Amino acid sequence: MHGPASRVLPPPPVAPRKPVVSTYHGVTLKDDYAWLRADNWQDVMREPTLLDADIRAYLEAENAYTEAALGATSALQAELFAEMKARIKPDDSGVPTPDGPFEYYANFVAGGQYPRLCRQPRGGGAEDVLLDGNAEAAGKSYWDLGGKAHSPDHRLLAYAVDDKGSELFTVRIRDLATGQDLADEIPDTRGEMVWANDSQTLFYIRLDANHRPLMVYRHRIGTPVSEDVLVYEEKDAGFYVGLDKTLSSKFVLVDAHDHQSNEVYLVDADQPESPLQLVEARVHGHEYQVDHRVDRLIITTNSGGAEDFRICDAPITSPGLANWREIIAHKPGRLIIDTVVFKTHLVRLEREDSLPRIIVREFESGTEHAIAFDEEAYALGMSEGYEFDTTTLRFTYSSMTTPAETYDYDVAARTRVLRKRQEIPSGHNPSDYVTRRLFAPTADGETVPVSILYKKGTRLDGSAPLLLYGYGSYGISIPASFSSTRFSLVDRGFIYAIAHIRGGKDKGYHWYTDGKLDKKLNTFTDFIAAGEHLAAQGLTQRGRIVANGGSAGGMLMGVVANMAPDLFLGIIADVPFVDVLNTMLDKDLPLTPPEWPEWGNPIESTRDFEIIRSYSPYENVAAKSYPHIFAYGGLTDPRVTYWEPAKWIAKLRTLNTSDNLVLLKTNMEAGHGGASGRYEQLKEIAVDYAFALKIAGLADA
Repeated sequence: MHGPASRVLPPPPVAPRKPVVSTYHGVTLKDDYAWLRADNWQDVMREPTLLDADIRAYLEAENAYTEAALGATSALQAELFAEMKARIKPDDSGVPTPDGPFEYYANFVAGGQYPRLCRQPRGGGAEDVLLDGNAEAAGKSYWDLGGKAHSPDHRLLAYAVDDKGSELFTVRIRDLATGQDLADEIPDTRGEMVWANDSQTLFYIRLDANHRPLMVYRHRIGTPVSEDVLVYEEKDAGFYVGLDKTLSSKFVLVDAHDHQSNEVYLVDADQPESPLQLVEARVHGHEYQVDHRVDRLIITTNSGGAEDFRICDAPITSPGLANWREIIAHKPGRLIIDTVVFKTHLVRLEREDSLPRIIVREFESGTEHAIAFDEEAYALGMSEGYEFDTTTLRFTYSSMTTPAETYDYDVAARTRVLRKRQEIPSGHNPSDYVTRRLFAPTADGETVPVSILYKKGTRLDGSAPLLLYGYGSYGISIPASFSSTRFSLVDRGFIYAIAHIRGGKDKGYHWYTDGKLDKKLNTFTDFIAAGEHLAAQGLTQRGRIVANGGSAGGMLMGVVANMAPDLFLGIIADVPFVDVLNTMLDKDLPLTPPEWPEWGNPIESTRDFEIIRSYSPYENVAAKSYPHIFAYGGLTDPRVTYWEPAKWIAKLRTLNTSDNLVLLKTNMEAGHGGASGRYEQLKEIAVDYAFALKIAGLADA
C-alpha cells in the first residue's frame, strides 16, 4: 500500500446515530444504526425502488467511497476479470443425462451469461433448445433460473425465474412442441417443483408474507392458480418445507425440516390427489431421508444413536420407525452424506478422516466395493440422474489442482468412462501447483484440517500472503475442489487455504455439533488456530493473512476481526451475517425461527442470549486497531439482509483506531448470490481479489 488510506481518500461516509433502546433478560441494548433496517423491507425485496431515501443515500455514499478507495485497482480488476473469464470455456456444455427417448443438458454459447436448457435424442442427434437464458434475461439487470423439471411425458417444461434477486421465483410452464409458455404462471414460489406421473399435475412450494417456504400446493395444468390446492401447510415457523421425488418415480416427497430434525410425507405420484402418508413423525434431533425400491422404503437415519447415520429399509404399508430394518450399520466417524437408490444397487457417498469416497452395494448379494482416489485432498460428488432401472452412476472428481472430471461408472461391471474434463481455455498445468493437507492443533486437543494450494516456486519462508477461507455452520463441509478463479491470486504469490473448521461435518457429525449453539466459539477459535498454525509452519506470517468468508462465514469474519485483529492483514466478508443478536431477536425476519436450533433462541433463553451476545460481531465491535475490512451486501437479499453489513461497517467506522480501509459495497440490484450472470459474478470476485492484492502490496505483481 502507498501509505494510510486516510491520506489519499475523501472522508468516509458517517452514518448518523439514531439510538434505539431495547431490553431483554434485564439487559439494555442500544442500537445506534437500527434505522438502516427499512420498515418496509418485505416490499423492498419485491421492488427495490421503494427503499427509504435516507437509507439509499447512505448505501450509495458507501458505494462511492469504496469506488474511490479501490479506484486505483480498476485496471487490476479488469485484468483479473479477463484472466478468470479466459479460464471459462465460452461454449461450455454439461454432459447429457438420459431419460427415456431423450438426453437433457445445459450449455452456454460464446458471450452468453446464462445457461440454455437443451435436449437431444438419446445417443445423439439434433439439439433442441428448450429455454435460452440469454433471451429470457434480455433487458433485465438480474435474472436467475431456479428449479426446472421436464414432465414425465417430455411434452412440458416447468421452470422458475427470479428477476429481482429476492428469491421470489415465478414458475412458468413451456409447451416443448411450440416453444411457447402456457397461461399458467405461479408467483411467489421457492423455485422448486415436482411433476406427478400424469404430466398434468405440478407440486410446488409457496412462500408466506415473511418469505418462508411453509406451504406445498398442487397445480393442475390449464386451471387458474387461484384454484390450486393446498396439500401441506407447516404450522411451525421454525420449520421449512422441501419437495423431491424418488428416483423410482413412485412417490413425491414432502419434507418438513429445520437444521436438525425433519419428517417426511409420501404422495403417490400415480394418484396425485391421494392424501399424504407420514413416514415417521418429527422428533427433536432425528434426521432421516427417504427413497424407494420395490415394496420398501430405503431410509438414511441418525436414529438409534447413529450420529453419523445408518441405512434401513421399511415396508411401504407401515413405514414407521418401529418397522425400520437395518441394512448398513452405523460406524462412528464415517459420515453417510448422500445415497442413490437404483433398482439393483445402493450407492452411498461417505466421508471418513475428512476425505470422501463412493461405496456401491448390490441389493441382492449385499456385496460392496469402493471407488477411491489417491490425491492428498480432493472432492467427490455424485448425480442420480433421471433413470431408476440403470447401472450407470455419474460422479465428479476434482482437487484444488485438478479440474473437474465427470465419469459414468457402471456399478455392475465396475468400469468407468470419462465423459468430460473441465477445460481451461487459457491453459492450466496441474503439475505447476501443489496441494497439501495440514492439521492445525487447537487448545482443546482437536486438529483442524486445512487444505492449501500454492504455485511451485512460491517462497515458503513466511513472506507470502495467504488467503484463508472458512465457513463453519449448518454442517456444511467445504470441499477441497477445483476453482479456476483462485489461480489469479495464487499466480501472483498468494497461498490459498481452506480451514475445515467445526460447524461443518468435515470430520463427521460431531464436528458439526461441536460448532453450534453453546459450542459455537469452537468455530471461531478453530479458524484462528488454523491461521496461527499456517504462520508457525512458515507458510505465511501473522499479519499477512487475508481472511474470507460469506453469509454465516461472514459472521466468522466479523468474530475473528474482533477476537484476533492482529493475526489478519485483511478481512473480506461477503453478505456477512454480522448482526446475529438483533436478527435472532427479530422473529419476523425470514430466517430467524428456523435458525434458533443453530444459534439458540435469545428471546426465550437467557443463556442463549448471553452466548450470542458474547460473540455477535456487531455487538462486540470495540475501540481497537482493526485490519483492512471489505464487506459486501445485496439489497434484495432475504437471507442476510443488506442492513447487517451496513450497520457493522457504520459501527466499525466510529470505533476503529487504525488507518486501514473499512469498505462497504452494496449491490443495489441483487441478493444473496450476488450478480446473476456467469461473467458478472467474476467481476465481484475480481473486486475481492483486487482488494486482497492491494493490501498485500501485490497490486502490481
